[in-house]
Amino acid sequence: MESYVKNYNINKHDLANAGTIASLTKRELKRRGLTREYVKRVTIGIYEAEINVVIHSYGGEVSISITDDFIEIVFTDIGPGIESIDEAMKAGFSTASSLAIENGFGAGMGLPNIKAVSDEMILTSSKEGTRLYLKFYISSDNYES
Repeated sequence: MESYVKNYNINKHDLANAGTIASLTKRELKRRGLTREYVKRVTIGIYEAEINVVIHSYGGEVSISITDDFIEIVFTDIGPGIESIDEAMKAGFSTASSLAIENGFGAGMGLPNIKAVSDEMILTSSKEGTRLYLKFYISSDNYES
């Protein structure tokens, strides 16, 4: 099947559109005939990362590349960065604002959930911003029969 490459901007505090990128990617994965379980796993990873950019950064972007063998996703955002990645990876650890919490986000499960669903995850961060690299492998088992 043809490769799929999409780039999207993500705006700070744009809760109204949070999840749109996950939905658009889900549609493409379903079109390719991937299983419901596989699509769900990838969609969870994208959604959690998308929400993190919306509620924790000053905005950013994501690049999604789908081939026959894998999906690569790179989120990059503009500051303030993650002070301690080790702390942020702990279930329940949160630095979410009151706005995020009031809207049902910020439970501190985003990064642990992303790690649980992805095949590869590389997270780097500084005061200038954060980069999250995700990879999901696609095998013949991931396609509907």
